[in-house]
Amino acid sequence: MEPILEVKGLSIAFQQYDAGTRQRRLPVIRDLSLSIGAGQVVAVVGSSGSGKSLLAHGILGILPYNAAMEGEIRYDGELLTPERVEALRGREIVLIPQGVTYLDPLMKVGPQIRRGKRSPEARAKSRSVLERYGLGAETEELYPFELSGGMARRVLISTAVMETPRLVIADEPTPGLDARAAGRILGHFREIADAGAGMLLITHDLELALTIADRVVVFYAGETVEEADAADFAAGRLRHPYTRALWRALPQNGFMPIPGAQPYPGEIAGGCLFAPRCPHCRPACRAAAVPYRAADGGRVRCLYPEEGGTP
Repeated sequence: MEPILEVKGLSIAFQQYDAGTRQRRLPVIRDLSLSIGAGQVVAVVGSSGSGKSLLAHGILGILPYNAAMEGEIRYDGELLTPERVEALRGREIVLIPQGVTYLDPLMKVGPQIRRGKRSPEARAKSRSVLERYGLGAETEELYPFELSGGMARRVLISTAVMETPRLVIADEPTPGLDARAAGRILGHFREIADAGAGMLLITHDLELALTIADRVVVFYAGETVEEADAADFAAGRLRHPYTRALWRALPQNGFMPIPGAQPYPGEIAGGCLFAPRCPHCRPACRAAAVPYRAADGGRVRCLYPEEGGTP
């Protein structure tokens, strides 16, 4: 079956001024590839500053003016050109943003969900969508400042699904929510996928992602280092030392963090970006770029994925 979204070799860089009028190119995402099929939830997981949100903005065509994007993005098998994404954005391809500030503070919830439509059909649909996410019809008359954090998240979801989208991109949708509220929000996402949409979940929370994801793509310093089925985590089939470290750092797995910190964009010129923190690093790991390749039913960017054993 043709994937709804296919990203191949995506790279995003920024032009910045350095020391007066001298410009430099700052690579933030490099050689990213992933695909999402109908009914699938694909989670992109990584720490803050790894470039995850830029992936969403690149797909949606809303990168800043000083950004340059290379690679290929296909939607329904056809290139997602700037003209095409503009026509699809907000209709077939929708974003659930990480900030509730995306809601207009001066407009009531109802008109925002309906996008200004006033027909009886639009009103009936908006109330049906609100009810689906546990919000009463009275929510339409509230302003965003009158919503709790969980209500605001559900309103954002309602706004996104009013058009019956085929691809939903959720960018860090659960910050500030307790585990129970976050679990409910992710349960709604699973329902959207089960209804036939493709779901791209961008998050730093591996534990929550594994509750609904079919596949997990792990980000490190702007690179995809592993793609694995969600079941591979509990089964001990992880291939990259950073992915294994993420798994071991969860409280139920011993809470064993690794020393060091993720490098800033452009800080490491070549070789494996994880090499300075990897306990199994060899000279070859620092010598040249590491390819992203198939391995044991998944994909990995590591020269020695067999090192380190199971999680």
